[in-house]
Amino acid sequence: MGKAAGNEAYFQRCNLFWCAVITLSFGYYTWVVFWPQSVPYQSLGPLGPFTRYLVDHHHSLLHNGFWLAWLIHVGESSYAMVLCKYKGITNGWAQLCWILQTFLFGIASLSILIAYRPKRQKQT
Repeated sequence: MGKAAGNEAYFQRCNLFWCAVITLSFGYYTWVVFWPQSVPYQSLGPLGPFTRYLVDHHHSLLHNGFWLAWLIHVGESSYAMVLCKYKGITNGWAQLCWILQTFLFGIASLSILIAYRPKRQKQT
């Protein structure tokens, strides 16, 4: 199987909406896990009392879940590295972009890479 031109450097940025949602969610989660005393629970609407309950009664679960989430992102980015090679993305910068984007945004990035179907040249 030959490679078509352009496959080697394929990269597509993930949707900005999902990047923002994931960034804000992880930021909030980090804040709640490491600085729970500074969170203004009363100003967060329905999310405030729920978060307060989790902090007061399940902080170790929140803490362990935080590290598990990052471990999952490490696994996803490792899988992205394997997928890049499998799909013929051999350009070092393109691979690095996929690995970093998948580490930061997880499945929002990985799903794009999984769906990518490289163009193959016809065998002659």
